[in-house]
Amino acid sequence: MSGAAFGEEEDWRAGGFGLYVHWPFCAAKCPYCDFNSHVVAHVEQSRWARALCAEISRLSEELPDRLLGSIFFGGGTPSLMTPETVDAVIRMARASWNFANDIEISLEANPTSVEKGRFRGYADAGVNRLSMGIQALNDDDLRRLGRLHSVTEARTAFDVARECFDRVSFDLIYARQGQTAEAWRAELREALSMAVDHLSLYQLTIEPGTAFGARAAAGKLHDLPDDDLSADMYLETNEVCMAAGMPGYEISNHAAVGFESRHNLIYWRQGDWAAVGPGAHGRITLPHGRMATEAHRAPGIWLDAVERDGTGELPRTLLPPGEQAMEYLLMAMRLQEGLDEQRFARLAGKSLDAGSVARLEELGMIERSEGRLRTSSAGRPILNAILRELA
Repeated sequence: MSGAAFGEEEDWRAGGFGLYVHWPFCAAKCPYCDFNSHVVAHVEQSRWARALCAEISRLSEELPDRLLGSIFFGGGTPSLMTPETVDAVIRMARASWNFANDIEISLEANPTSVEKGRFRGYADAGVNRLSMGIQALNDDDLRRLGRLHSVTEARTAFDVARECFDRVSFDLIYARQGQTAEAWRAELREALSMAVDHLSLYQLTIEPGTAFGARAAAGKLHDLPDDDLSADMYLETNEVCMAAGMPGYEISNHAAVGFESRHNLIYWRQGDWAAVGPGAHGRITLPHGRMATEAHRAPGIWLDAVERDGTGELPRTLLPPGEQAMEYLLMAMRLQEGLDEQRFARLAGKSLDAGSVARLEELGMIERSEGRLRTSSAGRPILNAILRELA
């Protein structure tokens, strides 16, 4: 459905509506991770369940009569939540909004024995899609990445997940230290032999504020593939996955047709999502405009604010249509389906620059058809450069 059919206040309908739940706790902090995650000795699960439910209830009062298409438990490590906490959150969401008949309820999990034992409980609570953070199918690299599981544990947990859930995805990181194209090709084929319907395949990026970032700044992070080798790995990833029937529907995500992550598509298609939990970012459309929401990052501050003030949110930001258009451009061009040019023009108040579009099209970096603009297979590895030209 084209977003051009709606006014600004209805634009979110082109992407749908979801709920994001952030669980900020981890058993250990991975050296590459820049997410809002924290290692603590003990979590009072019932207290956190009450706070998350209170935030869902508060947001539902502002967003009545919505059809909820997805719930996503992200983190952190959501599989450190007890099944009872997950069940309470899902029950509150069901009491707050109408569920789509085919609602997708995803939970991110690590493949350690502690979390594996909870998989059946999550399924009984209503989770129908598990996303596993495997990250590597090589024990040495798992240790370098700070992961707490082995390949054997990952495979065992994956088999258990397949027994409990109809849909199972898992993540891998490539362009790792010392990794060759041949080694990644073999690992990717192994992953595809395991895959059910979805794979998330990310290039290792060195982010400021992480342990890897500090090591890189000190000149102590060695043997990373250079840009050319990383680009070759990206291209081969897409070719191998396409041949295996799991095309890349987004820059880093591959799925059998019809098994794309519905929740992430809400982000990339610029729908609305309510977000609860420490550091959670949301986008909600209200009668006076589209708002960017953000919560306190520190878990203790967020929890105290919910209990004391009735909200863990920081002040909201009103997004003018031009800024919405830029967000839509940045997100939609990550997708194989690309961008609805009429929707962009309506939000921006103008069309994309014709000269920039023509130059990129002539270079074979983008393609246009049926009112949509998308990157070509040649253009996808240089998406950031294309976005700079179009923006």
